[in-house]
Amino acid sequence: MRIEARNIVFGYTKGKKVLDGVSLAIEAGARAALVGPSGCGKSTLSQILAGALKPESGEVLFAGKPLPGRGFCPVQLIRQHPEKAVNPRWKLGRTLAEAWSPDDGFLAAMGIEKAWLDRYPAELSGGELQRFCIARALAPETRFIIADEMSTMLDVITQAQLWELLLRAASSRGLGILAVTHSERLAAHVSTRVIDFGALG
Repeated sequence: MRIEARNIVFGYTKGKKVLDGVSLAIEAGARAALVGPSGCGKSTLSQILAGALKPESGEVLFAGKPLPGRGFCPVQLIRQHPEKAVNPRWKLGRTLAEAWSPDDGFLAAMGIEKAWLDRYPAELSGGELQRFCIARALAPETRFIIADEMSTMLDVITQAQLWELLLRAASSRGLGILAVTHSERLAAHVSTRVIDFGALG
C-alpha cells in the first residue's frame, strides 16, 4: 500500500513549470524525508501528493488507486503554517469534528487540553495549534502523513516534542511518513530514507 506520483507536471504561471515530470514512490509504513532548498517545489509536490492541488498532467496513486476526490483522504498533509490549515472563524472543536471525533484519552496523549476545543485558532500559540493539526490528521482512516516543514517556525524544544508525538503515533499504527524539509539534519533524524528533490524525475 504505497503512495506513488507518476510524471507530475505543474506550474503556477503559463510556461513556467514548478514540477516537470516528477516521479516518486514511498512504501507503506516507511519513514522518508524529501530534502531540497526553499522554493524548489517541495511544498507544491506535497499538496499534490495529498490531493490539495491537481497536477496539470501525471497522476498520484495510493494503494494502486487515484486519491478520492471527495470525502476523507488517506493521505494527510501537515503544513508549515498551521493557521493556514484551519478556518479562523471556527472553534477548534468544530474543526476537529469535521475530520474525526477522538476520545479524551487520545487528546490527553497528544497533549491537547479539552478547553482548546472551545477556542478559536488565534487563541492558541503556534506550537499548540500545530499540535492540534497533527492530532486532527491522525484520523482512523489516515494511512500516510506528509509533514511539510511542520516545525520550521517553532523553537527547538517544541520541534522535538511535535516530532516525537508524530513518530510515536505513526509507529504504533504503521503509518507512512514523508518529512518535507530543507534541513538534512532533521531528515537524517526522523527518517530512514532521504530523497534529494533535485534527483526526482
